[in-house]
Amino acid sequence: MRGPDSNQQHFFSYVSPDARVPKDHPLRPIRQMVDKALKDLWVLFSDIYSHTGRPSIAPEQLFRALVLQVLYTIRSERLLMEQLDYNLLFRWFVGLSMDDQVWDHSSFSKNRDRLLNTDTARRFFQSIRDQAQAAGLLSDEHFSVDGTLLEAWASMKSFKPRDGGGPGMGGKNPEVDFRGERRKNSTHASTTDTDARLCKKARGSAAKLAYMGHVLMENRHGLAVDTQLTLASGTAEREAAEEMVSRIPGNHRITLGADKAYDTLDFVERLRSYTVSPHVAQKSRGSAIDQRTTRHTGYSLSLRARKRVEEIFGWLKTVGTLHKLKHRGRERVGWIFTLATAAYNMVRMRNIELQGVG
Repeated sequence: MRGPDSNQQHFFSYVSPDARVPKDHPLRPIRQMVDKALKDLWVLFSDIYSHTGRPSIAPEQLFRALVLQVLYTIRSERLLMEQLDYNLLFRWFVGLSMDDQVWDHSSFSKNRDRLLNTDTARRFFQSIRDQAQAAGLLSDEHFSVDGTLLEAWASMKSFKPRDGGGPGMGGKNPEVDFRGERRKNSTHASTTDTDARLCKKARGSAAKLAYMGHVLMENRHGLAVDTQLTLASGTAEREAAEEMVSRIPGNHRITLGADKAYDTLDFVERLRSYTVSPHVAQKSRGSAIDQRTTRHTGYSLSLRARKRVEEIFGWLKTVGTLHKLKHRGRERVGWIFTLATAAYNMVRMRNIELQGVG
């Protein structure tokens, strides 16, 4: 029998958003990890917010919405609010009921900016890492490190001489001819993002205004255990690697895999002073890595495992909205880079749990 095409809408719904989300939905374990991490941040949130005045957006809901934005590659707050308005799955994850009013995108951005100037992303990342540690997913002996360029929001036209001269200085979007002009970070700077630096990762590639994001990865399951964002430079990768290694707890010997960019004599010697075995890929000429390192079978294993750090960078740029940065300034870019890396860890931990890998 053919069913009727009824257009009469019901005024009330007696089914909660939680009941509409399947029990085996992949967001459920991520929601559990997020809620556990946010409980660890409760005291920090209390210190950030005033105890008087009008209530703002709950920081817990703000964090869940930002995690959703990373997981589902939502480029703007306006689109995120649109999704929250009609997407029951998003409402459930953030903690909104069926009838709760969604925030205006400008109000959401202002409340988000309050968190960008705090240490909340770092603390959130550490809490997710602690959950992985408690589940026995992290190695405490074998690590890999690498860095990647994150293209800044600033336009190349904003990269002007520090003394105020140069071509195309008038108008909102002037015609600019850079032919014959030598542009360097020492003489030029972006007028829209002063922390962005002109840099290129490989020989022959185009130079872009960028930051440099660094990740320290453990080799057992490919989870990020530390992050750092620096100004882009030729030495930033090695400097950030040394700092992240110094934060690894304990004084036992560890191994650190890295690519050829880290094969310099001073960097290798400093690693050895930290009781770190430098499993760094050898340059074809003038390598600082000798048979003290290469004769061990663990060296070739580390070189194979270190390539998995590229999976983290690939996910951050294709899914995690970091292909082109939306924020300006080192502090804000570092905040969102750390949050996006925490989101990657949660996805990876969920997949490991589903595969039953210990």
